[in-house]
Amino acid sequence: MKAWIMLLAIWIISKPASSQIITLVDGNTQQSIAAGTYLVGNSDPNSQGFDAQRKSFSGGQINLNGLDPRDSIHILVMGYQGIHQTVADLIRAGNPISMEIASQELSTFEITSSRWGQARRQIPAKLSLISSKDRSLQNPQTAADMLGIGSEVFIQKSQQGGGSPMIRGFATNRVLLTIDNVRMNTAIYRSGNVQNVISLDPLAISSTEILFGPGSVLYGSDAIAGVMNFYTLSPTFSSDGKLLFSGNAFARYASANQEKTGHADLNFGFKKWAFLTSFTFSSYDDLKMGKNGPDSYLRNFYVERIEGKDSLVANDDPRVQKPSAYDQINFMQKIRFQAKSNLDIQFAFHYSQTSEYARYDRLTRPRGNGLRSAEWNYGPQIWSMNHLQIKGTSTSKCFDSYTVQGAHQYNEESRIDRDFGKATRFIRTEKVQAVSFNTDFVKNFSRRNSLFYGIEGIYNNVGSTGIDENIETNTQKAGPSRYPDNSKWYSAGIYVNHKYPITNYFALHTGLRYNFNAISATFDTTFYPFPFTTTKRQYSGLSGNLGLVLNAGKRWQFSLNLSNGFRAPNVDDLGKIFDSSPGSVVIPNPSLGAENAYNAELGISTSITDWIKIDVAPFYMLLQNALVRRDAQLNGQDSIFYQGELSQVQSIQNAAKAWVYGIQAGVEIKLPAGFGIWSKVNYTKGEEELDGGEKAPLRHAAPFFGTAHLTYSKSNISADIYTVFNQEVSNDQLAPEEQGKDYLYAVDANGLPYCPGWYTINAKVNYRFNKSFILGLGIENITNQRYRPYSSGLVSAGLNGIVSLKYSW
Repeated sequence: MKAWIMLLAIWIISKPASSQIITLVDGNTQQSIAAGTYLVGNSDPNSQGFDAQRKSFSGGQINLNGLDPRDSIHILVMGYQGIHQTVADLIRAGNPISMEIASQELSTFEITSSRWGQARRQIPAKLSLISSKDRSLQNPQTAADMLGIGSEVFIQKSQQGGGSPMIRGFATNRVLLTIDNVRMNTAIYRSGNVQNVISLDPLAISSTEILFGPGSVLYGSDAIAGVMNFYTLSPTFSSDGKLLFSGNAFARYASANQEKTGHADLNFGFKKWAFLTSFTFSSYDDLKMGKNGPDSYLRNFYVERIEGKDSLVANDDPRVQKPSAYDQINFMQKIRFQAKSNLDIQFAFHYSQTSEYARYDRLTRPRGNGLRSAEWNYGPQIWSMNHLQIKGTSTSKCFDSYTVQGAHQYNEESRIDRDFGKATRFIRTEKVQAVSFNTDFVKNFSRRNSLFYGIEGIYNNVGSTGIDENIETNTQKAGPSRYPDNSKWYSAGIYVNHKYPITNYFALHTGLRYNFNAISATFDTTFYPFPFTTTKRQYSGLSGNLGLVLNAGKRWQFSLNLSNGFRAPNVDDLGKIFDSSPGSVVIPNPSLGAENAYNAELGISTSITDWIKIDVAPFYMLLQNALVRRDAQLNGQDSIFYQGELSQVQSIQNAAKAWVYGIQAGVEIKLPAGFGIWSKVNYTKGEEELDGGEKAPLRHAAPFFGTAHLTYSKSNISADIYTVFNQEVSNDQLAPEEQGKDYLYAVDANGLPYCPGWYTINAKVNYRFNKSFILGLGIENITNQRYRPYSSGLVSAGLNGIVSLKYSW
């Protein structure tokens, strides 16, 4: 009898867990955790001899089916304390399992989910995380505002429906946006500021990672200055086989622009199937600026068409920026299927659409005693994506895990402008079809020795049309398009990365990527006598990185990262047709070459004690063959008439070098009784080479900026009192292109444009009534400052009250 009992006990202990799924949630917000990594082994993962299989998870769930209950499992999620238990103990703990925010110690448990999971202490490049908790407390209105939460990315705005990220002196088509590891950048991302990031819904994003420095080894072209990875909510399975119905309802109001936002997301989870639906609607009225600041920022009058005539109308309240209002909807539908314990399939559909909205800065340009433009609007900005992702693990000799992704994106945008007193409205519309495919593999030779490799293919087709409309006769005729219609842009790449432990404390990272790019376009000579009709260009090259990471105990980390990046010209660079700026027009240049960046970065992080953490990251970057706007000629003429105005001919050329250097630094202090202090500062100095060999300030090098916070987190309350600040940019430190935009800037004592320094004082608090209700309150710009961030056309909000309510079930 004893023998039978013993055999039964052995069978129970050794029997694999059956249909066991654990759900991980944030210990504060109770939100599902997006993604992470877990290690499975048969010994203590903190021991030097621990050699485990590394697996990734998404949707906040880990399937324990097939694991031995006696195995140790170590769950690693960036920003959270690691969980180390046996499989059996995790099953007994029940659902959901809360993960707590990491302490100030340089936690081994932090990971990044960019392409694959890695321990944070093993990453040589600087990385920043914006968590769902950060987003919940700060209550950003758009995805662009969300990027600015950590004060490490500078946000420029030309209109309220916008937000262009600047990273380490570069922006727009030199920084890469990805959503769930699918690149958003298309062939018409321009060198001027872009607003495409607002297509993303911050209320449907679970976490955001910002990788600083070239990311060309992983992502190919465009990732010169950094990569911003957005990870959206994922469907959650039922852990017991019964229907799991959960979700969130959210409403917010903000006073400065009368914002009204409503959001709901619903999850239906079964044993092997899960469905998630998310919908958000936002309405923004005209934005009201602050009371205390330069009078030159005031909107004293604007244009209205009265009885068939353009008229200047006095603004009842010059602090209200008319017109700047717009609306937006976002929709996301995800379907997830777990075919096997080692195979996860997920399909996602995203859709975003804005109303038509004004480009505010173009509507403030003066002409004589009036205004230059009667209309300057962006048409509805539409973005949609179909995305299929397959993740799995394997016992293959070639790889342990893999991710296969295919995506189709559709982008539509248009520009509608008309000069004051003129009858012709110019309508330019672009539609981009973007198809991408990539496969990533991971082979773990040991816990710290891993090989990552993959392939990627991208195809963009650009449709571009032009219409000239007479608003008096209501007639239309064909006009020149902004880009060559039916132009094509291709990219294909193969990469390999190797993480090798030289010692238990010293790791070497190496990476290499070969990339091929091509572009083809046919130019329409109906409207302008171009001396060329077609172009076909091909580009290829190698990108690499070398990183060293030294972990000197639990309190010190040193890293060195050397990398290079590249950017092949896109359709906007090579084929843009007459994009007007005041007094100049741009013509195509079909002979452009690629630009290349070389980067060096040093990272130092230390936890001096259990309650103080300091990190600094000095960096230096050289950009060669930089694509810049320079004066040119068309058929021997340096000026032509464009839309009735004599304008200087320009084109994008490989005509410069650029240098960028600076330092990013931060400190975190954990105080007693739930209080804390943290601060981040960024200093960037950028210069570019002019035609004569002189140097001039780089346009997208932001001024010294940063933030300082006093936080409190205890029980049901999270609170934050903080300041955000920017240094002054004097006239001689403005880029030449910015010096010519005097309508954007204040005037110094010499009558020259400059950007004054500014600061704001702000307060936010979240109060959790219970597991279901969270009330959010905030006051931004308490001292009601009137300020315009560097290079922005829109004046930021004045005193702004925010109230939100979230209900979860």
